[in-house]
Amino acid sequence: MPVPEDGVGRLEKAMSQESNMHVGGESDGCVLPSKCPNNGGRLLAEGTEGRQPTKENIGQATAPRTQSRIGEWSGLLGVRKAARKDKRTRFTALLHHVTVNLLRDSYYALKRDAAPGVDGTTWKEYETGLDEKLVDLHGQIHRGTYRAQPSKRTYIPKADGRQRPLGIAALEDKIAQQAVVTVLNQIYEEDFLGFSYGFRPGRSQHDALDALWVGILRKKVNWILDADIRGFFDNLSHEWLVKFIEHRVADRRVLRLIQKWLRAGVSEEGKWSKTEVGTPQGAVASPLLANIYLHYAFDLWVKHWRKHHATGDVIVVRYADVIVAGFENRADAERFLQEWKERLQKFGLELHPDKTRLMEFGRDAAENRKQRGEGKPEVFNFLGFTHMGGRLGRPAGSSSSERRFVSDSLPSSGS
Repeated sequence: MPVPEDGVGRLEKAMSQESNMHVGGESDGCVLPSKCPNNGGRLLAEGTEGRQPTKENIGQATAPRTQSRIGEWSGLLGVRKAARKDKRTRFTALLHHVTVNLLRDSYYALKRDAAPGVDGTTWKEYETGLDEKLVDLHGQIHRGTYRAQPSKRTYIPKADGRQRPLGIAALEDKIAQQAVVTVLNQIYEEDFLGFSYGFRPGRSQHDALDALWVGILRKKVNWILDADIRGFFDNLSHEWLVKFIEHRVADRRVLRLIQKWLRAGVSEEGKWSKTEVGTPQGAVASPLLANIYLHYAFDLWVKHWRKHHATGDVIVVRYADVIVAGFENRADAERFLQEWKERLQKFGLELHPDKTRLMEFGRDAAENRKQRGEGKPEVFNFLGFTHMGGRLGRPAGSSSSERRFVSDSLPSSGS
């Protein structure tokens, strides 16, 4: 996305309480999900979603492919328009958008060289007889006979020497998840807020770094809260996640699909284990589910907190479960941290004590610490870059009191 030269576009990303995608609805009403009625708002009639009835849509596999594709994407566009128009709409019929064509597109969207799951099927092997397999998968999904397979547990090394568990889904589970994610993205890309990044279309790691840099540079940031939610993907509550999704999705078939993926369990060295919390890192649907969870558990709360409790400037950038917040006033930062910890506890989460720090950072940090006889200001790492702040010399032609502030970032060692 092009960024204005003056940085206003990037600053909006860090400061915005609303997404660039029309998040101006009454979302504050859902800051405390337990108080939001799941059936709040009007239900959307099927015709408003811009689609044909389910029975007719399933039979479209015999229609000319080009004509069929146009109708299907028109239907998805109708979902997006409806989601944008009314932030309290609950969608009662979504599964019919999962067509054979969408499953085919989802298959080709997967990584071709990804490791196989418990089924042992590779992307290339599945391509043989693809159309017949997708028709069969489509039928299983719509008849309710589809069964999710457990994720294959594997591990990758982390920077601190520990190992990160990953869950590799079976190939047909990946295809089904990718298709459902495509449908749900039409809703949630209209809901997610502007400071939410990571695993979203057009909102990459570089966009998050860009927004943070401009937010620190342009706003009055004197304190940085560098935070990480401990074991977020492993401790995400299934019960709360379903409640959050039900704010927007009333199609019981879609909800059952998601619950099947959550409850499919994990297979490690041939042994199956039940999963009662968490969503496997590595699963296609996990990033969207994680963003939905944090949208309600964190983002909407931050939007409300900043509007009603902050006494100075506050910036926030969230990339999945890694979060950086900047504050003008230390009192705001300390209060925010304490209330955030209490907020997370309600949803079975906690901040990682070793990866969460409140530090003095900004234009005056070095001078203030020098006057107090303290060392240099701390630096922090975010998305593989080390961020540091300081002052440059005064620009030519400026008064002696003018100094330029610079917030710099360098690649972290080993990144």
